[in-house]
Amino acid sequence: MLRNVLARFFTESFFVHRTVKYSPSIQASSSPFASVRNFTDVKDESQQEFDTSLLEFLVCPLSKKPLRFEVATNELINDELGIAYPIIDGIPNMIPQEARLVQKDSDSPAQE
Repeated sequence: MLRNVLARFFTESFFVHRTVKYSPSIQASSSPFASVRNFTDVKDESQQEFDTSLLEFLVCPLSKKPLRFEVATNELINDELGIAYPIIDGIPNMIPQEARLVQKDSDSPAQE
């Protein structure tokens, strides 16, 4: 049984190799170097703006509270938790591990 399996494996491997080696359509398209697209050339110079109409639907994934859009930092801010989610190329990154902690000045007690 093992002999039959090995014989079939080598026969099929040889057939596939021979088909690929002598096939003109595969030879013409294959090259020793793979072409790689450079995505830095594709990016626009201008950054895409965030669509503020999405604020009706977007909520903080942790507290489920509405978010506030901060134009200066281009972030969605949860004032309750003090978390800022970045917006990259017009797409909000709502992953809590990627969020930035925001300092709350109003919560700090006044020192005398």
